[in-house]
Amino acid sequence: MQVIGLCRFSYPAIGGFRLNQDTIEDQRRFLYAADRMAERFRLFETITLPGFRAQTDEAFELLLLTGTCLPTAFSDRLRDLTAQIKQIRIIERDPADHKRVMREVLNTARTNPDEPCIQFRHDDDDAVSVDFIESLRSALCENAGLVRQSESIAIDYNNGYVARCDKHRIQVAQVYRSLLGVGLGMFVQGGSKRTIFDRLHNRLARFMPVVSYPDVPMWLRMLHAFNDSDHARKDTCELLPLTPEQTEDLRTRFSIDPDTMKRTRVRDC
Repeated sequence: MQVIGLCRFSYPAIGGFRLNQDTIEDQRRFLYAADRMAERFRLFETITLPGFRAQTDEAFELLLLTGTCLPTAFSDRLRDLTAQIKQIRIIERDPADHKRVMREVLNTARTNPDEPCIQFRHDDDDAVSVDFIESLRSALCENAGLVRQSESIAIDYNNGYVARCDKHRIQVAQVYRSLLGVGLGMFVQGGSKRTIFDRLHNRLARFMPVVSYPDVPMWLRMLHAFNDSDHARKDTCELLPLTPEQTEDLRTRFSIDPDTMKRTRVRDC
């Protein structure tokens, strides 16, 4: 079954984000500011890419959506970073309505729209575990009866880490969060044009069955000054220094090197 992910990399959409600006020109200035882009690239390179590079199931495609107006220096750097990851395909779009563009990009990527697929969404500052794709496929096998009778099903991995890195110190908390934008997948039946971006991720349970897996940490969410999510920017969970066990978890489950995280400190919330 085809597995398609969609990650927006500073795409200047109309709507779709909490930190929207008044005009597209304002949106571009905000998105492409030097300090913000430096941080996005640090997180993308050290947090996001390692887990996708090391997936135990390599049969997936990650669509990286950017604007046609992304400055050349940033566009070149993005291509250099992803050139060796065969599953990543960069897609450029002009600024347009967020929901319409997301639906168009995802549905166009389906090799056979009459066949079912798995979709997932991802932010460029978060990580998923190295067995994320494999787990999505397993979840459908485990819920075969529900799959047969449903147009779409959300697959929610609600166990993960939130983390902040500042002044050469990493602090984390293992938490349970339902229907975040990270660690969330969606089965879509053949012939359906539904996508994982049609509804707000935290409201998917209103429109389809949700299967939750709390077993092991499946994602890492970074807290920093440029979080678009209100919840991420205001998260009040208690962050503590990494334990040796958590350090090992980052390395084995997410292919993340904590020492590299420290060297590429992100701006504090």
